[in-house]
Amino acid sequence: MRIALTGSTGKLGRVVARELRARGHEVIGMDVVGAREPDFVQVDLTDYGQVVDAFAGVNDTHDGIDAVVHLGAIPAPGIRTDVATFHNNMPATFNVFWAAVRLGIRRIVYASSETVLGLPFDAPPPYVPVDEEYPPRPESVYSLVKTLEEQLATELVRWQPELSITALRFSNVMVPEDYAEFPDFDTDALRRKWNLWGYIDARDGAQAIERALENAPVGFDRFIIAAADTVMSRPNAELLAEVFPDVPVTRAVAPNETLLSIDKARRVLGYAPQHSWRDHV
Repeated sequence: MRIALTGSTGKLGRVVARELRARGHEVIGMDVVGAREPDFVQVDLTDYGQVVDAFAGVNDTHDGIDAVVHLGAIPAPGIRTDVATFHNNMPATFNVFWAAVRLGIRRIVYASSETVLGLPFDAPPPYVPVDEEYPPRPESVYSLVKTLEEQLATELVRWQPELSITALRFSNVMVPEDYAEFPDFDTDALRRKWNLWGYIDARDGAQAIERALENAPVGFDRFIIAAADTVMSRPNAELLAEVFPDVPVTRAVAPNETLLSIDKARRVLGYAPQHSWRDHV
């Protein structure tokens, strides 16, 4: 596919661009910052004119695209003010979705967030492993935007029945250089309780995106994307007893199995995480 990749200079975006190109896709990177390259276009996603023009074609860079992977955003709460986060992320996503609709691009995969599950879980989750079956519980403006984006996608595919939009609720993105600090997490179960001790290797994030591009059906759906394991060496039973003793456990979980359920992504998309911090430390 020829893919427009927004947020291509970000932590996840750089890995996604590399991995998708290695698998034979043509990737046109798009971001608000970045060096001049043959396969990169500098675009301010909050400017609809720039977005639709970039998707339609830029000089000799490309003459149209097959799919959009939208990662461009302020990537977490607390980086900028709440108002700045909303005013950047919500218009950017609307512009990306609407430009794709206007240009007849029928396949969109984008970064939603694990935060819609109720992070930082100051109010305990309704059950573990958490999954996509309970309503969003945004606890920050950043997460509120992610929730609104999912609702936006729901309505757009109702208007455009041939459209496919897939929200990937990524866990905390990591690269191998991050893994040296993981053993220290064991000293304090509360340090990483905010996302049920989850993470995602950026290479597996790229795999999930490719699986969604290939396998997601028409319509809108959402998927939790996490590693197969937790960031902890301590077993889940011990962690849950200490931090979330009253939260129901709905099925048996292995000692270090992710508590951010990836069962749906495995079943529907064919997602199969290959990377663990344990292979690097």
